[in-house]
Order: sequence, then structure tokens, then C-alpha cells
Amino acid sequence: MNPEPVRVLVADDSALFREMLSRLVALEPGLEVVAVCGNGDDAASNTARLKPDVITMDLNMPGADGFSGIARIMAETPTPILVLTANREEAVGFRALSLGALDILEKPGATSDLDAFGQLLRSRLRLLAGVRVIRHPRGLRGRRSAVPPRARRSELVVVGASLGGPRALAAVLRSLPADFPAPVAVVQHIADGFTEGLAGWLASEARLEVSEARDGDPIHPGRVVLAPSGAHLVVTESHYRLSDAPAVDTFKPSVTPLFLSAARHFGPRACGVILTGMGRDGAEGLRAMREAGGATVAQDEATSIVFGMPRAAIELGAVERVLPLDDIGRALVELTR
Repeated sequence: MNPEPVRVLVADDSALFREMLSRLVALEPGLEVVAVCGNGDDAASNTARLKPDVITMDLNMPGADGFSGIARIMAETPTPILVLTANREEAVGFRALSLGALDILEKPGATSDLDAFGQLLRSRLRLLAGVRVIRHPRGLRGRRSAVPPRARRSELVVVGASLGGPRALAAVLRSLPADFPAPVAVVQHIADGFTEGLAGWLASEARLEVSEARDGDPIHPGRVVLAPSGAHLVVTESHYRLSDAPAVDTFKPSVTPLFLSAARHFGPRACGVILTGMGRDGAEGLRAMREAGGATVAQDEATSIVFGMPRAAIELGAVERVLPLDDIGRALVELTR
């Protein structure tokens, strides 16, 4: 008996682009387009009526744009949403992730390889269709637990995240004060070329300076750097380095090399954080950090979009504290004071 197909809703203001997306999706027998819509309101109404498994959402549409569509869908009929944007360097696309969309891809241009884009699109739709979209419980904000005292304060914070990570990163960074005393290095799994836009969006959300990491950058307190597309980010005692080593757990950048370098060079003076994400990237690195005496934190299941990466680290014995997302920033402040 054949499994039920993944049911896709396409929202875009261009009839030509809707037709192209529909054709690309239909190339795989396990995917089915159940509706096409021209604005955010139509997308929300059809989502409530048809209950698709996953949605592709344009942002710039007349009348009700993609942002309003995402907000309605996540309030009324929470559904996995893949944002398609014409410009991967614009921070505005990440606003959609803060409203509840799960992932973001660049639209193909006139010279793009449509076969390659179609393969990537279909793989993302299959992946996102299997994600359980959640509403984050507000009651968790009242649950507080003290961070255990440590012999050494954390002088470096390293963070790993994947699916759902941009939204979680923004929440953590918003909670850090402008005088946060430690440098923060981040690996976020995201489509190639989007880290510059992500850094710009996070900079608009945070009180700290946020930028893509460059090879040889000095490590500065209170500055946040993101691993760029296609290179691993590692630390030395005083500088960031970019590595062209092979992918780890299929990822480049991978969380694990960053965490291993933090364990090696900072030992008990480092703090590692695993946020929402699929797979197990970072688990081995976080265990090395804990064995070196560093503080280790994982986002809890209730506030994770996908509990894969935190669960893998917890099961490996790498995690000292499991915290709701809203508590992680406060914990980092306590650990670095």
C-alpha cells in the first residue's frame, strides 16, 4: 500500500511562478500540490480548509502579504512553512522565521539550474512536512531554576542550531545585555548564502554586534559571529579561524568542530549551547566541552521546534542543564559574570 502523499500549498503572487513551483513539486510522486494562492489571506483560508502538510510562502504579495499570511496560519492552523525569497541577503526574510515559518530558500533566478533547485525544494518540503509545529507554552516563562555555581566563569559562548534555530537564536540574543562580557560564536545550519542576511537580522534583534565570521578575526567580548556558508568555524585562544575541512555529519559548517575547538582552547572557561535542530550534529563536541570542565546547556523539548540535536546531546551525557528557551539567555548572563 502506497503511503499518503505530502500535500503542498503554494502561495505566490506570480501565476508563472506558481505554475513553475507546481510543476517542480509534481515531479516527485510522493508530493502533491493541493492549492495555489496569490496572497497571504488566501493561503491562510485554504490552509484552514485543506490542512496541507507543508506550505511554500512568498513574502511580497499584494494586499495581504506573506508575513500576515504566516501570522494567521500559525495562529489558526499551525503548519510547516518554507519561505521563498528573491534576495537571500535581505534581513527581512528572517522576520518570517520569527513569526513561525521554519525554513527559507532563495527563489531561482533567470540563470538558475531549475533541476537542482527542484531537487532542493522537494527535499526541503519532505523534511518540513514531518516536523510537528508547536505553539511555545507561555507557562514555561514562570519556571526558573538556578544555574549551578562554577569554579570558573565562562569566557566564551559557543552555540549550535539547525531547524528552527534562527527564531531561537533571536530569542537568546535579545535577552543578552549590551554589556554581555563574553564573545559568542554560532553555527546555524541554513541554506547556502543566507548567513549574511541572518547576521543582519539578528543584529537588528539584539543589543550586541552581530556579523559573519572572517578568518583571522580577533575574539572580542560582547561580539557575536556566525559561521559563513561552506566553511567550519573554529576558535583558537585569541582568534576565529575558518576551516575547509570535509563536512561533518553532512554539514559544513558543522557545530562539532566549533565545540571541539572550544573544549581544546578554552576548557572550563567555555560554555556550549545546543538549540533546536534535526540530527545529532554537535553532540560529540558538547560532550568534549563537558569533559573539559565547560558549562553545557540544551534547549528543552517543549520549546524546541525539533528536539533532535538537544536530545542526541542529552542522551550522550553531554548536557549539564536542560532549559526552556526563555531561560537560556539568563543562564548565560549568570555563567559569564
